[in-house]
Amino acid sequence: MGFSQIVSQIVSALWHLKSPWFKGVVGEFNVNLSAKFLLDKEKYHLIKNVTLPTEDGSTQIDHIIVSEFGVFVVETKNMKGWIFGSPNQKTWTQKIYKHSNKFQNPLHQNYKHVKTLESLLGLNEQQVHSVIVFVGDSTFKTEMPENVTYGGGYARYIKSKKTPVLSESQVIEIVKQIEQGRLTSSFKTNREHVRHVKNIVAEKENSNVPSCPKCGSAMVLREAKKGQNVGKKFWGCTKFPQCRGIINGT
Repeated sequence: MGFSQIVSQIVSALWHLKSPWFKGVVGEFNVNLSAKFLLDKEKYHLIKNVTLPTEDGSTQIDHIIVSEFGVFVVETKNMKGWIFGSPNQKTWTQKIYKHSNKFQNPLHQNYKHVKTLESLLGLNEQQVHSVIVFVGDSTFKTEMPENVTYGGGYARYIKSKKTPVLSESQVIEIVKQIEQGRLTSSFKTNREHVRHVKNIVAEKENSNVPSCPKCGSAMVLREAKKGQNVGKKFWGCTKFPQCRGIINGT
């Protein structure tokens, strides 16, 4: 083999190491490894690269973890640099030295996955959890909700859910439905419901309803019934009592 061919192969290998494809492989490997060593496989069932049917085509979910404590929908972001964002913003910012890049709020992105899965499996908001995991050399420069984590931190968040919301038989059936691709048929017979879910997502994105600062779920306006703040309005998380995130009302 000539010298020029060796150089060419080295350059090609280095290019692949920097390519989005390779970064995606590394990110997926990290998440899979964390699930293997940090989550009990008898209790938590990992399903990778799930494609779900949607009204306008399909959408892919990086990882779904099914347990009696809920179905965890994991969105992986392989990024470096400083990350700025909050649950309510439509876009977040990635900053590397003097260069800034806007990207879709991953909580909003995963919200669509969560709602699609809820609809197709017939589950409610208390049974499906959104999880965002950043892999790569990134640093959060703004406070993030507990379901937005680095690396293996997502496993700690999952294990923090200790209240069973699914029976053992439900867990088995959900894993079967996802792995055997039976979601497609259930979707075809449930188009009206999916349209309704789509409207909910659109309303959330276009309205002034805030997202929970702790878990990223939608919030609802409530009124204090007791204590020093009786009669005052506040935003409470729709996943209460599992999540107790609040925002003071106006």
